Amino acid sequence: MRTIKCLVVLILLILSARDVCLTAAADNGHLVLIEAESLQNAGGWVVDQQAMDQMGSPFLLAHGLGSPVADATATVDFPATGTYQVFVRTRDWVAPWQVAGAPGKFQLLINGKALPETFGTEGAEWHWQKGGSIDVDASKKITLVLHDLTGFDGRCDAILFSSDAAFVPPNEVKAMSDLRCRLLNLPSSPEDGGKFDLVVVGGGIAGTCAAISAARFGLTVALINDRPVLGGNNSSEVRVGLSGLIHQQPYPRLGDLVDEIGPIGHWNIWEAKRDPESPRSKRIMDIIEKHPEKKEHNAGIASNYEDEKKKKAVLEEKNIKLFLNEHAVRVEKEGNRITAVVSGNIRSNKETRFQGRWFVDCTGDGCVGFLAGADYRVGREARSETGESEAPEKADTQVMGTSVQWYAAKQEAPVLFPLCPWALQFNEKTCSKSTRGDWDWEAGMNRDQIADIEQIRDHALRAAYGNWAYLKNGCSEKEKYAVWKLEWVAYIGGKRESRRLMGDVILKQQDVVDHVEFNDASVTTTWSIDLHYPSPQNSKDFPGQEFRSIAKHVKVTPYPIPYRCFYSRNVDNLFMAGRNISVTHVALGTIRVMRTGGMMGELVGMAASLCKQYNTSPRGVYKDHLEELKKLMEKGIGKDQP
Repeated sequence: MRTIKCLVVLILLILSARDVCLTAAADNGHLVLIEAESLQNAGGWVVDQQAMDQMGSPFLLAHGLGSPVADATATVDFPATGTYQVFVRTRDWVAPWQVAGAPGKFQLLINGKALPETFGTEGAEWHWQKGGSIDVDASKKITLVLHDLTGFDGRCDAILFSSDAAFVPPNEVKAMSDLRCRLLNLPSSPEDGGKFDLVVVGGGIAGTCAAISAARFGLTVALINDRPVLGGNNSSEVRVGLSGLIHQQPYPRLGDLVDEIGPIGHWNIWEAKRDPESPRSKRIMDIIEKHPEKKEHNAGIASNYEDEKKKKAVLEEKNIKLFLNEHAVRVEKEGNRITAVVSGNIRSNKETRFQGRWFVDCTGDGCVGFLAGADYRVGREARSETGESEAPEKADTQVMGTSVQWYAAKQEAPVLFPLCPWALQFNEKTCSKSTRGDWDWEAGMNRDQIADIEQIRDHALRAAYGNWAYLKNGCSEKEKYAVWKLEWVAYIGGKRESRRLMGDVILKQQDVVDHVEFNDASVTTTWSIDLHYPSPQNSKDFPGQEFRSIAKHVKVTPYPIPYRCFYSRNVDNLFMAGRNISVTHVALGTIRVMRTGGMMGELVGMAASLCKQYNTSPRGVYKDHLEELKKLMEKGIGKDQP
């Protein structure tokens, strides 16, 4: 009997502790926290995780292009009857530019009744905006509704209710994280995501190819991506076409997998025209004839980017486990080796640990390498350091920027678009008379592409909205644009450059232009050295607020990149593939396109198979097994082998 009583007491203590975590019935009274991205029904709101490392959390975004999005809704249980203060974590996203208008307005409805406060109307920074108080009957479920008022990118991170009238919620990221863990009853340690031979972080073309390549060699693979779709810049969220030639010497089978998973597009057409009589070329041209919209390389319709094709290719591989909506937040190490990556789910906030023997950073931003203490660079090296003719005299932090592409579609009847006094303002001289914003709608070249990504993206939105508002309402040719509707604007930015992780070789301009021979020549780059700069005219029209770019090219002939650019020089079990490999800023101009990145993924998967076969490191593959790696590159890893 005594044992049973002790067990009952123990159970009551556990339940009591759980209630404290859920409702915080401590000195501050009852607290109820609702994470917006976890609402049961997001409606027309979308989850934005791009700045979660900076502001502490993903958030919901009302990206309606000027038309209010459908409501996000949830039902909530409260721990006790009483009066609760209401707080909403949000911001006025145009306030950094000190303009009037607060376009991101929204309401919070409780049981069908809107609170008197309109949210998203104050503060340049993320903060808790007060929403008044409500009376709650704890015996009944409470219905919450986020009601967008404008369609112009209102944002909500969280909703907090406190029964203590004096309670002030924390805003600092660490304090918010602690509060979130406590109130959401999140586990004190991550859930177990499993043990794998290879953990690939980043589900763009490079990461997807790396995962499939390794899996076909028999490795167990975790593919982790922080968006709900694969493809990265080539997804329907960003809509950049695949560029660069594949199937090049010295390893013409590299690219088989890129071709297998990639959507048909501009470069397939170009290649088909070079060999019009081949069965493959005829098949491609037949597809294009039936689907002429595929000729649109960038900023095309969503189906052009074939998200499901990439996902299907991954799911068909029995050795891969796919984890979507997972953002890498930290790594665990032993000495110079990574032992695990911990991710946070962008919907539930729950953390998961993925253990591995080898890791691949395909995040573009070099997130895993950065968290692991890998050597990296950001910005442009000085000419005196690299000897590159295209490098500046002095080193600086300028990078190539983030594109926010857009397009309009012609309608049968006129379509209105509101004035946007909070957006960038245009006139007859400065406006772009266009119905499409391509790659050159590029912002943030003189800003930190990681720390400032939310504001970089937002500035690009202000440019797109402001230009379109002028074409519709003020332009001398506004009648021409009357029947055009702004159909799509990206809200996930298409980045070109941020961190570059350093390997045993740092590729530079002279290597490519002068065809310097390396014994570990591998993936062949064919793109020119394509470097982007703020448009001089745009700088003149919008000094310090550029959002348009120009490209300067240095012609190259096909050049094979050394394998030693694809692993970290100081983290022993870390590969990288994509735009964050070991190159200078100038050399990045040629290797950064996605078909080239996909071949990098294929190669890394091959090298990882040798790591497993010989229980060695990525560097060990170069030192002891390079000839075997070359044989794998000769054979390729596509399904349809010659």
